[in-house]
Amino acid sequence: MSNVKNYTEQGGEKTVIGGTLEIIAGGKLTFEGDELKPAELQADSTATTISDLKSDFNALLAKLKAAGVMASE
Repeated sequence: MSNVKNYTEQGGEKTVIGGTLEIIAGGKLTFEGDELKPAELQADSTATTISDLKSDFNALLAKLKAAGVMASE
């Protein structure tokens, strides 16, 4: 048994990260060819109506899609 937290299993089909994965300047994380990046800040909702809450929620969805965290279609 090893105490290594980060390793790639034999054959390279699976990589396990049990420690920290740090992406430094110039590095990027991709999923199916699309770059993933931090989503833009979404302010806490102060909505007092369902309509306003819907607008806040749709703004959050748009930011997740723009960051590549959620498929756009």
